[in-house]
Amino acid sequence: MVAKKQGRRTYYYLVESARVGGKPRIVSQRYLGSAEEVAARLSEAGPGEPERTRHLAFGDLAAAWGILQRLGYAAIVDEVAGERRADAAASAGTYLALACANRVVAPRSKRAFADWWATTAGDRLTRVPRAALDHRRFWDAMDLLDQAALTGVERRLAAAMAAEFGLGLSGMALDMTNFATYIDTGNEKAPIAQRGHAKQKRADLRLVGLGMVVTRDGGIPLVGHAYPGNHNDVKVFPDVIDELVARYRAIAAADQELTVVFDAGQNSADNFTHLADAGLQFAGSLPPSDYPDLLAIPARRLAVIDAGRFPGLTGYETRATALGADRRVILTHSATLHASQSRGFDQTIAKAARKLAELAAVLDGGRARRDRPGVEARIARITRPRWLGRVLRVTLTGDKPSQMRVSWTVDDTARRELAAELFGKRILVTSRDEWPAAEVVAGYRSQSDAEAGFRQLKDPKVVSFSPMWHWTDSKIRVHVSYCVTALAVAHLMRRQARNDGLDLSVRELLGELAGIQETVLLYPSAAGRPRARRMLTDMSLTQQHLYELFGLDRYAPLR
Repeated sequence: MVAKKQGRRTYYYLVESARVGGKPRIVSQRYLGSAEEVAARLSEAGPGEPERTRHLAFGDLAAAWGILQRLGYAAIVDEVAGERRADAAASAGTYLALACANRVVAPRSKRAFADWWATTAGDRLTRVPRAALDHRRFWDAMDLLDQAALTGVERRLAAAMAAEFGLGLSGMALDMTNFATYIDTGNEKAPIAQRGHAKQKRADLRLVGLGMVVTRDGGIPLVGHAYPGNHNDVKVFPDVIDELVARYRAIAAADQELTVVFDAGQNSADNFTHLADAGLQFAGSLPPSDYPDLLAIPARRLAVIDAGRFPGLTGYETRATALGADRRVILTHSATLHASQSRGFDQTIAKAARKLAELAAVLDGGRARRDRPGVEARIARITRPRWLGRVLRVTLTGDKPSQMRVSWTVDDTARRELAAELFGKRILVTSRDEWPAAEVVAGYRSQSDAEAGFRQLKDPKVVSFSPMWHWTDSKIRVHVSYCVTALAVAHLMRRQARNDGLDLSVRELLGELAGIQETVLLYPSAAGRPRARRMLTDMSLTQQHLYELFGLDRYAPLR
């Protein structure tokens, strides 16, 4: 116990010393208080009642930070970005790691970051003063990374993830999406944000595209490729594949073959040729309507694929000319998908019938203002949804608005024929001629991992792409990069929990971790500055499991 005099008062510290480099050094120091405070703490009365308490977020942030440290993310960024600026309070790697951690647990703008950080136990994770968390300091760090630097960071990070977590690398799933932004139409500093086919149905907003490749082992993104929102999937496909090959060759065994899974949206003869030239195998799908001869195969010829793994799934193998070559194809029929499509189509019929009834009521009441071509155009819009034209029979009589009447019926025979021909069916195509049909199905279904990643990035609460308030091309690309890294962190956490017996979604996992909070008890002090005692809240069995799994004791407060 060491006494230190400050002004006219003496304060006591519990000090631990050790030899460092052959010389005695203080290796830890803990403040105990004044003589009166030490005496009070040793007395039976204890420290007394706290004046107030504070609650800080701990578990989710500490777990995410632990994964970032295991990956060495900040160090990787710093190696690529180079020496930090002389006036910077923290390195570029630290700033991007902070931004990434925030994306995982509580996405918000850089301007709001400092206020959020003050509500967490983050000051114990990394020593960054509040003044250094100004949004402009984040922007300065982001400006240090151009596209070449980002690619270098992401390639090293992919290698770190594969090595640190032992990821399976034999199969990858590829998919693409875009994100709506609120960038002004006249802004010319963000050419990556363009209007295009908006997958969030926001045709009025500029879009940023993202192509992503994830592992079948946990859905971990190893490639995230940002591109202008007006580029279609087929055009971007070769760029994503080339980047995947570059990263894969650096982390996989020389003789290991990679199979890439993707949906029909990326299909083209050139893309299939590109895959072959890159030495990659593939499993994908073909639009069923393009192969009526396969759809016409009777159900009795389809055999059960694997009752244990895929109950209710049957299939038929053959070969067909697809995208310029003779390829192995598998027609599959899923009873579950059939029932789902049937229910959805019945809802579509019912919706169209309601709209036709509304139109009929207007015509019957003599309130129509459209001429016959106008009413016909209205009927065409109502019956436009897929397959409706095959089963809905609509009759329009009369030529003048006062005379026109509309009626309709559902052709039950055509409805049954449609269901038998299309519902529940997929046509899979693969270059893996040696794989059993069940493995082809499993490979193709792994694409859902990429789709799940995109859904997660569009979740506004956790691991989210939004809000994205950047409006220059370079910052948008950095934002996309650390958002993909945040998704990787979340899925690595989920994978680790699943491998330890806890099968939780990302949101469920982060929700359990967020329940592990830190309570700060503030006691009055004779010197005026309150004394603080920190402790963690009570944990459920699941939270205790996660606490031990992610080694949160490294970041927990000392009692």
